[in-house]
Amino acid sequence: MDNSRDVLVTGLADLGVSATEQQIDLLLAFVRLIEKWNKTYNLTAIRNREEMLRLHILDSLAVLPFISGENIIDVGTGAGLPGIPLAIFMPDVEFTLLDSNAKKTRFVQQAVLELKLENVEVVHSRVEQLKRAGEFDAVLSRAFASLHDIMQWTDYLLQAEGVLIAMKGQKPVAELEQLERVYSVESIVVPGVDAERCVVRINKS
Repeated sequence: MDNSRDVLVTGLADLGVSATEQQIDLLLAFVRLIEKWNKTYNLTAIRNREEMLRLHILDSLAVLPFISGENIIDVGTGAGLPGIPLAIFMPDVEFTLLDSNAKKTRFVQQAVLELKLENVEVVHSRVEQLKRAGEFDAVLSRAFASLHDIMQWTDYLLQAEGVLIAMKGQKPVAELEQLERVYSVESIVVPGVDAERCVVRINKS
């Protein structure tokens, strides 16, 4: 028996995220798309649907309370994470999903079409080659590199009052000590995931 809906509904409740039936259906459809494309595109090493829901969907939505702004770029989105789950729950926010891997952006574009997400743009590019300076209120990243490196690569994308929102595992103490900007760190608990998680918000100015 497929328990995926129960896992998702319970996990959302544990996160304190209220969801409509349509939003739940969209998240489940998204996971099914990942499973389908995973067979040929190798989008994620995770193959178990319930694990995908916990480690990809609930992990992405755990950052919801820390998102601000109307124009957000998800750098290194991979299979559309966390951008697509967040876009489903923030329909009034414009999301740009960026990745340098053409196979992954092809998948994300298809997912956006099939899920009919009108607030998502998919871009295939390296972050340093994206000519959109000062366009975004927030840069979002499931931190693929050190905070210092992510800041160096993405800073130009932010407007003056913008913020970098980095999703990390354990609190990156050594990386934080190198920062010369105002920042905040919040621990997050992802339902069903026995691992440390935190969100680092770094102000541009």
